[in-house]
Amino acid sequence: MAGNKNTRVALWLVAFVGLMVGASFAAVPFYTWFCKVTGYAGTTGRAEALPADEVLDRMVTVHFDANLAPGMPWEFRPKQRSVEIRLGETGLAFFEAHNPTNEPVAGQAGFNVVPFSTGEYFDKIACFCFELQVLQPGESIDMPVTFYVDPAMLNDRETRDVTNITLSYTMYRADLPDAAPVGPRTDAGVEGPTRLAAGLTDRRQTIEQ
Repeated sequence: MAGNKNTRVALWLVAFVGLMVGASFAAVPFYTWFCKVTGYAGTTGRAEALPADEVLDRMVTVHFDANLAPGMPWEFRPKQRSVEIRLGETGLAFFEAHNPTNEPVAGQAGFNVVPFSTGEYFDKIACFCFELQVLQPGESIDMPVTFYVDPAMLNDRETRDVTNITLSYTMYRADLPDAAPVGPRTDAGVEGPTRLAAGLTDRRQTIEQ
């Protein structure tokens, strides 16, 4: 009788541990989804189009930060510490990722900004964080993000005096897609946003004239 009771207790403990482990893995995508929906914790917006031609003289410095979640073997860092842009002006930054392992590794970036209150005014036009990234063994890649800070932040009591914003990414290991590429990628993933940035530079010059 005592043996059966001990066995049941052991099975319950194993089930409980399994449930907790599963919950911990589910917490990352759920938390990311929750933040995107609610704007909680400084989650930024995604702009479907370029900002209007309203570029103000007010400057803001955007700092960049990169982190790795436990279990992610990549190397991941911003290629610039900060950029200074005007409100409404489109900025471009690059993050470098490297897979030092001997196997393909997929990654998905989570993101937020600090101060949290600026999240609703920080809009990304194109970003590597919108898609799953797969790096082959030894592969490195520069990943772009184009963004702007909405001038509407000046109408918000909590954000109108903000002059420094930190855009932070955390890279999480993800499951490889069923049809993961087997060779080094081309620069196609970078070409689009980079070409967009070139067009934005011409557009800025037109606005300034």
